Amino acid sequence: MNCLVTGGGGFIGSHLVERMLAEGNRVIGLDNFDNFYDPALKRRNLTRALQNPKFRLVEGDLRDEGILEKVFREEKIEIVAHLAARAGVRPSIQNPLLYADVNIRGTLNLLEACKKHGVRRLVFASSSSVYGNNPKVPFAEEDPVDNPISPYAATKKAGELICHTYHHLYEIDVACLRYFTVYGPRQRPEMAIHQFTRLIHQGKKVALFGDGSSRRDYTYIDDAIAGTMGALIKEHGYEIYNIGESQTISLAELIQAIEQRVGKRARVEYLPAQPGDVERTYADIRKASERLDYRPQTKIQEGLDRFLRWYLDESRR
Repeated sequence: MNCLVTGGGGFIGSHLVERMLAEGNRVIGLDNFDNFYDPALKRRNLTRALQNPKFRLVEGDLRDEGILEKVFREEKIEIVAHLAARAGVRPSIQNPLLYADVNIRGTLNLLEACKKHGVRRLVFASSSSVYGNNPKVPFAEEDPVDNPISPYAATKKAGELICHTYHHLYEIDVACLRYFTVYGPRQRPEMAIHQFTRLIHQGKKVALFGDGSSRRDYTYIDDAIAGTMGALIKEHGYEIYNIGESQTISLAELIQAIEQRVGKRARVEYLPAQPGDVERTYADIRKASERLDYRPQTKIQEGLDRFLRWYLDESRR
């Protein structure tokens, strides 16, 4: 099967590329290698994939309709995993126009290419951030998500709506996956687990926004990929699925767990809570379990052990 993975050089994207190649697919990875974080890290993520003759890397931007037309025409794309996005809650508050341009217009361009070239299946990477400060836990797919508290969250909700429109009008089969804070090897360097590990390991100050009581549902990368693969092989019509671990840990507890593994105390600097940050995330995964056979295997303690091993190997390089 000819598969397009947008954001193929990113954290989740590069793992998905490798999994799809391992299952014998022809994979085209599209990435613009922007400077949100060091592009060299994203290129390194694809080291193994580039050794596989069934992989092709295309450097380009979703906002470039010509690039998309060329890829869809040349590669005869059959299925799309749309992971490319401008990521991050806090930066989206600083630059909302860029986030809207990349995440909304880019998604529209991709759906137009799918419509034109007869692609009938797409998986869209949404986010748990669409739930905002939902008072009900755990978060279920049928909960109202009409109150996003960051531009990033709003663009992800908009992406879900646009996907529904194209499903309705053109019968494109769409699964929107609401990922809950994915972590593991290759995690983006500004994300909490990677950033805290690096700062504690280097003996630098750790900025903690709020009192440490906010809670997150962290999803190990292998589990996120298993859920994504489950979505890619099933017919959905149009569906939304939570991809999480369905357990939570507070920010303070997370820092303590990292301290134990690194063997150093964190130099915590307490700062005011940040606009756009939600108080908690917590996934109800019953729907994904029933329909995608999604069974997360990696608890946070084991996942942190695996992440630290990867981080220390990278540090020695």
